[in-house]
Amino acid sequence: MRFPSPLTVVSTLAVVSTVSSLATAAALLHSLLHNYLPHELYHYLRSKLSQFTTSLSNELTTIVIDEYDHENLAYNRLFQAAELYLHPDIAQHPKRFKAVLRPKEKNISVVIHRNDEIIHRFIRVDFKWRLIEQAIPPTYVKTPGTSDEHHVKSSVRRFEVRFNKKHRDMALSRYFPFLMENAEEIQEERMTLKLFTLSNERVLKRFGNAWQSVALDHPASFETLAMDNEFRNMILDDLDMFRAGKELYKRVGKPWKRGYLLYGPPGCGKSSLIAAMASYLIFDVYDLQLSDVQQDNELRSLLMSIGNRSILVVEDIDCTVELHNRRASRVPPWLADKPPVTLSGFLNFIDGLWSSCGEARVIVFTTNHIDKLDPAILRPGRMDVHISLSYCNPSVFRELASNYLEMKEHPLFVEVDKLLEKAKITPAEVGEHFLQNEDPEVAIRSLVELLEKMGRNHCENEVIKEDVTTYSFKTCNGFET
Repeated sequence: MRFPSPLTVVSTLAVVSTVSSLATAAALLHSLLHNYLPHELYHYLRSKLSQFTTSLSNELTTIVIDEYDHENLAYNRLFQAAELYLHPDIAQHPKRFKAVLRPKEKNISVVIHRNDEIIHRFIRVDFKWRLIEQAIPPTYVKTPGTSDEHHVKSSVRRFEVRFNKKHRDMALSRYFPFLMENAEEIQEERMTLKLFTLSNERVLKRFGNAWQSVALDHPASFETLAMDNEFRNMILDDLDMFRAGKELYKRVGKPWKRGYLLYGPPGCGKSSLIAAMASYLIFDVYDLQLSDVQQDNELRSLLMSIGNRSILVVEDIDCTVELHNRRASRVPPWLADKPPVTLSGFLNFIDGLWSSCGEARVIVFTTNHIDKLDPAILRPGRMDVHISLSYCNPSVFRELASNYLEMKEHPLFVEVDKLLEKAKITPAEVGEHFLQNEDPEVAIRSLVELLEKMGRNHCENEVIKEDVTTYSFKTCNGFET
């Protein structure tokens, strides 16, 4: 048997002695007041003290802010804002906080410690915040159609904020909006862009967020993208117009969103362009695989849980749940008796009533085969801007040579320009070729050889189907280059 140390015993005895002394003093004070004060005065003071303590409890109200909106399967944005904003600098009497460096993030987050209380004063009103974390039995769920089990949650969290009930209206109309606004500013200052994907935890409505995230560390930017300057500037102007257009969209009665369709062969830079857009706008990216969504109801819940100032990406939309075919009926066996995601349901979330649930949203579709898409997806108002990304042209080649080889000019550049008129090569293929050759001179000469070979094959097959030297940028107002 292990016995406590003498120091522990002494400390325990000291605590017990202190508590005992306080209890004895309280009993003695009560006895003195009862014995020496007039009977009427004693009962009057005791009555007033009881009324005072009762009034204090009656005047306070408590608002509970759960981490998740379990009914809608969405992360509670107010909880997220409170967790971000409640840092040591704003607390009246900070005791302790928790420092967290989340996986794949660069910045340390300082957050309130569980079950601790801090006081935040706003317009001379004290708001007492407490973070509650409760353990729950670990839960495991199966992924539909498989035998795999995934651990979901072992605890749930919530904030409890207490304040005088007479300030309830002020708290709802001014304090919480103030919290949200300042939390967004803090988020932008320390912004680590995130890439969100669907979480296995979403299959249980009670636990877990529908989305899980990692830091988006993609290095692509508009400065490093290999594209024509004129084409780059058109995209940037359109993004600037959208970002500054909140009042314009409101005035004309349209949801503050913008749809982009990126199409072209694999390797032409669609994913890099999306990453550059996210970096430029400082928007998180939500990668939605429609094949993982079971029904229209689930799709609605997922889209409602997407944060503002975000980019929703549906890649290879021509290959997802056959949206190009209105009568597609192939569904997994375990969903045979449930309605799958439909084209009409999908389009309603793009530009119907549900599209107004949020603001500053960018929707990006990518496809390698635009001809396979249903025309209903392509019409203005759904996909506002159509961007065709094609094969490498002389201007793009020079950008790639500058980025990869730090080479601005070379006598063979003229020869490359001529070869690119016949050889269909993507920017990704050129970039990969440059990576395999450390010597710039060797890299450019071997590229000429590769293009000559591709050009010969091109002539032999006599396949000339598309212009390999142009980009296309089309907006809903008919402007096209």
